[in-house]
Amino acid sequence: QVHLVESGGGLVQTGDSLTLSCAASGRTSSSVAMGWFRQAPGKEREFVSAIRWSGEMMLYADSVKGRFTITTDNARNTVYLQMNNLKPEDTAIYYCAADSWRGFILTRPTEYASWGQGTQVTVSS
Repeated sequence: QVHLVESGGGLVQTGDSLTLSCAASGRTSSSVAMGWFRQAPGKEREFVSAIRWSGEMMLYADSVKGRFTITTDNARNTVYLQMNNLKPEDTAIYYCAADSWRGFILTRPTEYASWGQGTQVTVSS
């Protein structure tokens, strides 16, 4: 398994930007899939974005497409989620997750074995 630690959350205003980081320890390579999920109060955990560690395949939820960007940094063993033009509906705890690459993007929380502790993102209107 991969140990994950998220950081970068905070309180921002509508239209602001934030970059979340997910530092991974353990085995990271092109055989690893990384995902970002979020969970708002009273709601189920939902898919935000995911990427193959090598970076050649990625996917975004429709709600964040064009505003969020997922990237990986091999030198730092870190996955980033750049979030631009934030909206109040983006308010949630954001989690990163990891699992073995299976040839396609994983979008369901149950498909990931390793999870970080989460970081809170609050967007005020």
